[in-house]
Parts: sequence; C-alpha cells; structure tokens
Amino acid sequence: MNHSYRWVIVAAGALMTCVALGAMFSLAIFLEPMSLDTNWSRTGISSAMTLNFLVMGLGGFAWGAIYDRVGARPVVLAGAVLLGLSLVVASRATSLIVFQLSYGVIVGLAASAFFAPMIALTTAWFDTNRSLAVSLVSAGMGVAPMTISPFARWLITAYDWRTAMFDIGVMAWVLLLPAVLLVRQPPAAVAASDGTPLPAANDPGMSVGQALRSPQFIVLGLTFFACCAAHSGPIFHMVSYAMSCGVAPMAAVSIYSVEGLAGLGGRVLYGVLGDRLGVKPVLVAGLAIQGLVIAAYLTVGQLEQFYLLAVIFGATYGGVMPLYAVLAREYFGLRIIGTVLGAATMLSSLGMSLGPLAGGMIYDATASYHWLFIGSALIGLGAAGIAIAFPPQPSRQKLQMA
Repeated sequence: MNHSYRWVIVAAGALMTCVALGAMFSLAIFLEPMSLDTNWSRTGISSAMTLNFLVMGLGGFAWGAIYDRVGARPVVLAGAVLLGLSLVVASRATSLIVFQLSYGVIVGLAASAFFAPMIALTTAWFDTNRSLAVSLVSAGMGVAPMTISPFARWLITAYDWRTAMFDIGVMAWVLLLPAVLLVRQPPAAVAASDGTPLPAANDPGMSVGQALRSPQFIVLGLTFFACCAAHSGPIFHMVSYAMSCGVAPMAAVSIYSVEGLAGLGGRVLYGVLGDRLGVKPVLVAGLAIQGLVIAAYLTVGQLEQFYLLAVIFGATYGGVMPLYAVLAREYFGLRIIGTVLGAATMLSSLGMSLGPLAGGMIYDATASYHWLFIGSALIGLGAAGIAIAFPPQPSRQKLQMA
C-alpha cells in the first residue's frame, strides 16, 4: 500500500457515513407519511430517532473499543450487515413498538459501527492534513441529505413508505458490503507483530481510565453533547417546521438537502481552517454561529429565507462536527483513540437523542415548534461557552506523575 491509499480510506469512510447516517436521518422524511398511514403519533415515531442516538452512543463506545483491538474492517462489516437488515425489518413493522425496536435499536447499533471507527482509522492514516481528511470522511453525512433523503421522498411519492424503507435497506447492502473490502489498517499498524496498532511517537501515555477522567475529555464530551443537543431538534424537525410555515412538501425536503450541501462545504472549510488556525478557535466560532442561526429560524417563513439560513446552519453544524475527532487525536494519541472517540460519540449521541423527542413532544403539546428553536439556540450558545474552557494538551511528564 502506498501513501496515496489513505485517500481511498477517506473515500470509503465518506461513502459509509453517507449511507449509514443518511438512512438513519431519513426518518425525518418518513415522519409525516408514516403518521398519516399508521395513525402513530409524531412523538412515538420520533422516539425511534431518540432510541437511534441512545443506542448509537452505547454502540459507538463498544465499537470504538473493539476497533482498538481488531481494527476497522470487522466492525464496519458487522455494521453493514445490521443496517440493511434493520431497515428491511422496520419496513414490515405493523406496530409502533416493533418499529421503534427495529429502527431505533438496530439502526442505531449499525450506524455507530461506522462513524467512530472510520474517523479513528482516518486519523491513524494522516499525519498532515488531518483536519481536512477527517472532515471529508464526515462529509458523507452532508451528502446524505442531497442523496438518501430526496431518494426516500421520491420512493414514498412513487410507492409508499414501506416500499421506500425496504429499498433503502437493500441499497445499503449493495453499497456498503463492497466498500468494506477497501478498509485497511495503516502500514505501521499492519507491521505490528501482534496485529495491534503501534503506539504513536506523540502518544501521551494515558490509560483509558486516565483519559476519560481527564479535564480534556470532560470538556470535550460536554461540548460535543451540548453541540448535538442544540442542532438535533432543528435538523430532524426542519422539514415539518417548514411545511407548518406553508412550504410545499418537496420544497421542504429541498431545505434539508441545502443544509446537507452546505454541510459538505462547511466540513471542507472548517477542516482547512482548523489545520491553519487551530482547532479550538474555529470550533468556538462555529458553535456561536450555530446558536445564533438556530434562533434566526424563528423569524423566517418564505422558502428563500429558509434556503439562506440552511446554508449558514448546514455549514456550521457540519463544519464543527469533525473537529472533535481531531481534538481527541491531539489530546490522547492513537493507541486508545477508538475507545476515547467512542466515548465522546456516546455523549454526543445522548445530546442528539434529545432534539427529536423534545420536538415531537413540543409540537404535540402546542402545535408549534417555537419553543424547540428557542431552547436549541440557548443550548447552542452554551456549547460555545463550554468550548472556551478547553484546557491545554496534557504532557507526558504530568501523566507519569499522576
């Protein structure tokens, strides 16, 4: 494997995050037609997404620890098999509880097998341009609203929601299983005599316990949690919110797609800025912008206004997300990066789990998303405040004295 193969890893990771997260987030597109067809409440359907993030958090921690032991390929293979299976089963659910378990639990477990392991693998392949590479892998999440979501909407319009969900499950198998074959550990890891990754020269020497108790991880985890708690509700309920403002259904889906396109550009932009200006100041600025633009959604009602805010919102929430992985790599090194990143992802997933359920409950109680956007904006600004407190990287000497 030559040095350029690292970009193949980036491409495979981007495809995997696109399909996995796109399939999971497409529940926002299914929300209204499912509710009308089954008479299930929006809160009940939205709770499947809450389960997604709760299970994704626990799964991310477990998959990250497994990655540290066996590498990425077995993990993403399991995720690919589970993702297609869960969507096929969910498409045939005849009761809300069966749907919540199949879509909420199994999809969440499957999706968590891709993000932390592939991000960790990418950080292992790159010594330079690391922020950009991680951003490009996570850019798959930005491509998903431009691909999976419109495809789901088209399938629902042409057939019904059950056929659409079944077809997306089969598509997940067709795309992901071949991509698994492209996944390789970096040459240094392959060269290890016992098959485990070799320690990096700048590994701070932390144990997992030390890392998870460190001020660096506490601030990282709290910021990641608050960031995701802020944007998860507006992302998931954006289509329904736009429709409640009088925007036509397909046009409302296009707002979601614009966010995804902007997120793709934002990931590249913030990745480049993180490499040049430092990750912390770029992250703090992005979080502050995210909080302000969420509040601005309360003032719009026209499609063009939604598009304008979607560009800013998508670029900011998409751009800041990969920066947490870069900080984790810088703080904790390669040896335990899978476990640490999995733990941070678990906290972010807990934050992501709040928005869909809270939005559904608020809408069912008030027939409005007004308070969802107010609360999300305040949490978003709080995330920026927490990020300011990021401590310096720990030194090896201090860790040895601990």
